[in-house]
Order: sequence, then C-alpha cells, then structure tokens
Amino acid sequence: MDADNSSADALSTIWKHSYKGGEWRSCVNKSSGGLPESNGYIYVEANGGLNQQRILVICNAVAVAGFLNATLLIPNFHFHSIWRDPSKFGDIYDEDYFISTLENDVRVVDKIPLYLMEWFDHNMTNVYNFRVKAWSSIHYYEEVVLRRLLEEKVIRISPFANRLSFDAPPAVQQLRCLANYEALRFSNPILTLGEALVSRMKERSVNHGGKYVSVHLRFEEDMVAFSCCVCDGGEQEEKNMIAARERGWKGKFTKPGRTICPGAIRLNGKCPLTPLEVMNHYYTTPSH
Repeated sequence: MDADNSSADALSTIWKHSYKGGEWRSCVNKSSGGLPESNGYIYVEANGGLNQQRILVICNAVAVAGFLNATLLIPNFHFHSIWRDPSKFGDIYDEDYFISTLENDVRVVDKIPLYLMEWFDHNMTNVYNFRVKAWSSIHYYEEVVLRRLLEEKVIRISPFANRLSFDAPPAVQQLRCLANYEALRFSNPILTLGEALVSRMKERSVNHGGKYVSVHLRFEEDMVAFSCCVCDGGEQEEKNMIAARERGWKGKFTKPGRTICPGAIRLNGKCPLTPLEVMNHYYTTPSH
C-alpha cells in the first residue's frame, strides 16, 4: 500500500477498475421511506472471532431481520472460550451510528420492551431458541422462523454464525452490504488507535519509497490448535493444543478413525508460520 495515498483517495478510485469487461457497482441501496409495523424481535448470539462475528453474525442478522420485517436486538457477543474477551457490541462498534444508519431499512434496538420481557420473567434464556442449521436458506427463515416469530413476538437464535446461506436474493444481499460497508463503524477508541498505527507506518516508510506492508500472522491458540501442526513447543505444547481442540471443538478431532499427522500437514504447506519463522524469512530475504 502506498503511504502517500489516503484511504479516501483509495476508496474513490476502487470503482474505476473494470471487472470482466464491465464495471464494479456498489451493492448498497439504502431506503428512504418508513418501515411497516414490526413482526417481532430477534435476538442473536455472536459466536466466533471478530471477523466471523461481523460477517457471519451481524451482517446476516441484519439481513434476516430486514427480510422478515423484524426488529433486531443489538447482538450479544459470546465470552469466547479462547479469547475470554468481555467486550460488548458498543465496545467494538459505534452502536448509535449502527442504529441510525439502518433506521430506514431495519429496526435495531438495544433493549426489548419491558412488557414483552415480562412474558419471559425478564430472562432471555426463557425465550424460544431456534437451533438453525448452518447455511440455511432465507426461505427457511421465511417459512419456519417467521411463523414462530409472529406467535412469540420475541425469538432467540443461538448460535448464529454461519446460519444463513451466501446464496440469497438481491434484497438480502443489499442488507448484508449495507450493514458491512455503511452501518458498522468502529468505536472511537479503536478508530483513534488505528489512525495512530497508520500514521506511524507512513512515517517509518519514508525511507522505503513510501510503501509499507501490514501483516496479521493469525498465530493464535485456537488457530494453531485447529491446524493440528507442531510448532516445536515440545510435550507441553502438545498437551495444550489437545486441550484447546477439545474446548473449542468437543470431539471433532478425536472421532474414531481420524488420524492427525502433523508432519504431513507441514509438508503440504498447511501449517501457519510462527512469528520466529516470519522474522527469519524477513531478515534472510536478499532485498532486506
């Protein structure tokens, strides 16, 4: 990335590049009118990592709520077994901006009215929970979930990651796009930190032609455990990774007949580079 180009300049030129002889077109199509009376409230629980929560939970929840003419309760983030991060939606994203950006397309609220919660003794666990299969079609929500929503007025879907098929009508895709590219803006503390990091990279890249590279190693306990690779941490590492796999995926890696071969996985190039391997590669590359 060129350090002397602002993000605004980059975004203003991205649509000018052709795609298969045509042109890229924005998928966002905001509404300007009001919304009909809501069919009820949908509460979803966001499991997985930050990117999974954003794309496969929040954006999909907006799409489902809009398609069903339902009111979406601000998604609740799981206290992940790996991260143990207590952050709420408002800690990561600008909650007020999210609600106001979507106001003409999808109703979003931060709480369910008290008179409705009285039906459930003010306990969300008493609300009917749909166990939706992964990658369900939007028609499943229309034919099955909507009927229960109209009866209960409040429903819960947990877990919700990966619970909506990528193959969906244009109206659903537009709601996903609206959530992802317009409504989801990081909270001020995160934006401030991001701006500081970018400014620092620009300053330090002056001697390299104004170019810099940002690398996310993705070398984290859950990812390393899932890869089934050995990273030279010895017997203790092996015990820790077995425990992490069991915590995160309960029995997935210990099914009868399944064999884990770390050596073969590494030979096939499917192991993540450790931070030490990345640094060794960086400093031994001739250009550096």
